[in-house]
Amino acid sequence: MARIAFIGLGIMGSPMAVHLQNAGHDVVGYNPSPEKTRPLVDAGGTAAESTADAVKDAEVIAVMVPDSPDVEDVLINGIFGNAPEGALIIDFSSIRPDVTTALAKQAIERGYRILDAPVSGGEAGAVNAKLSIMVGGSAEDFAEVEDIFTTVGKTVVHVGPNGAGQTVKAANQLIVATNIQAVAEALIFLEAYGVDTEAALTVLGGGLAGSAALEQKKQNMLTRSFEPGFRIDLHHKDMGIVTSAAREAGVVLPVGALMAQLMASARANGDGGLDHSGLLRGVERLSGQTPA
Repeated sequence: MARIAFIGLGIMGSPMAVHLQNAGHDVVGYNPSPEKTRPLVDAGGTAAESTADAVKDAEVIAVMVPDSPDVEDVLINGIFGNAPEGALIIDFSSIRPDVTTALAKQAIERGYRILDAPVSGGEAGAVNAKLSIMVGGSAEDFAEVEDIFTTVGKTVVHVGPNGAGQTVKAANQLIVATNIQAVAEALIFLEAYGVDTEAALTVLGGGLAGSAALEQKKQNMLTRSFEPGFRIDLHHKDMGIVTSAAREAGVVLPVGALMAQLMASARANGDGGLDHSGLLRGVERLSGQTPA
């Protein structure tokens, strides 16, 4: 069992920290909004007053914050110099691969070890400990904390050196966005012809058109209920990572570019705080319909 500091107790981080505490680890959590520490404290964990306070005795430090600047701030201004030398940092956030690589270099120079371990599966995956986790970093460090990953995730794969996890996550977000958009367009198409949409999506899900996106997001779309499991704002950020990294690598992603624009349109129309299944509203707007 490890002494774990968990920085970032939001929609994803909170249930992950609780799973780790319930598994027998000693978890100290910090979140800028103190009320977010309540589920961890109720599970027997401890709330810290700052990142520096949380990491001071940690063997493993988990980070789950929204974007590249947030991770840079947490590491540079909170972890580096305050955590014990040799501590292993696991960054569960989804950020730019180049930022991850640069931060990994700084961490190693300061005597820390670091893994980038972005996750896929949304709030449901975090709550049910069924996340997919793509891990970049040394194989030895991965092996040391593999039990931590399997406590919060179902599919856990070491995909290469530092930065590889974030690159695989960017590819994941491209596929997820495209699948959600396809399901949304299919649903609007079916509705236009008066088809029993629930029955139609059930049979489509049983064939080659089936996907995790269809299965997990169809009820959101059928009921027009877009309570966030993964916000459009965050997927917009991720599509920016995809398009930027693709340009840097010199590869052309036409669908990726289109999805980045559709995410941007959703935000511009005020849907950024909705679940990414809310892309359906953009299809409605393009079809001359007023979203409910």
